[in-house]
Amino acid sequence: MARTSDTDQGELDRFEALSDSWWEAGRGLRALHDITPARAGYVASRATLRGRRALDVGCGGGILSE
Repeated sequence: MARTSDTDQGELDRFEALSDSWWEAGRGLRALHDITPARAGYVASRATLRGRRALDVGCGGGILSE
């Protein structure tokens, strides 16, 4: 990624290092896995998604969907 005045190369490098294991249980983003039941329950209580497709845009790690 091209560096601009509002990027932190250390942060870019950190997330790049996590990218191959992003969704592996017990790895770098374990906290997101741990709260998946609560996230899914929240969405299910507010929307009927069975048989539909959903896109979670700009959520930063799949906070509302996987």
